[in-house]
Amino acid sequence: MKKQVTSYVLIRYQFPKRVAIKAKKEVPYEIKLAARLVLDELVFKWNKDALEEQINQAIDQKDYQAFDTLSKKYTKYLK
Repeated sequence: MKKQVTSYVLIRYQFPKRVAIKAKKEVPYEIKLAARLVLDELVFKWNKDALEEQINQAIDQKDYQAFDTLSKKYTKYLK
């Protein structure tokens, strides 16, 4: 893993005459990647479940046109 990088910025203010130090920590690339993968997986599952629910409702209501449209969208979620 990459080491965390800390950078400091010195800013001078005219009122009051003090020096403020701001610290900024860089998040490692691996953590950013892992977070993005987890979020992508959660969104994928949520969208798939919502589409399955809509398909089930279309079947229950015997709406064949909606079922056909939704099932074509659902094929994208099959692995």
